[in-house]
Amino acid sequence: MRSGRRLAIDVGKVRIGIAISDFHGILASGLTNVPRAQTLQQTCDAIIDAIKDEQPLEIYVGLPLAMSGNHTASTEDAIAVARALAARIEVPIRMLDERLSTVSATAALRASGRDSKSGRKVIDQIAATVILEQALQIEKQTNQIAGIELEDLDD
Repeated sequence: MRSGRRLAIDVGKVRIGIAISDFHGILASGLTNVPRAQTLQQTCDAIIDAIKDEQPLEIYVGLPLAMSGNHTASTEDAIAVARALAARIEVPIRMLDERLSTVSATAALRASGRDSKSGRKVIDQIAATVILEQALQIEKQTNQIAGIELEDLDD
């Protein structure tokens, strides 16, 4: 397992959750949420501001595919955010299938005793943590970097 921090981003319609790992890639935890802005440029500004001191090896952006594997409007939105972010930072960005991350995040919220209303502000951050945990697990098990490079995505 490579040393260095990794980030994960869960792109939501209202806010974007961000999670970060420890230096050894063992533990993933929520970092913050950033509100979705009016423009993609402003949204990227908010993400960059939130992660400016982190220096990750790579960033995983959740790829919300339909259960069939097809692209949806949310898929295209996540790809647009990832591409806009990649144009502005030097950190490699990889897309990671996140079909069940929100389901897992919702289950984690319920297990902690929070309802959907009180958990609304943290659900994207928890989903980002689930995405990052998945990426770390894939790397540990396969010794390969998880996800798909942006350039390799089929549109």
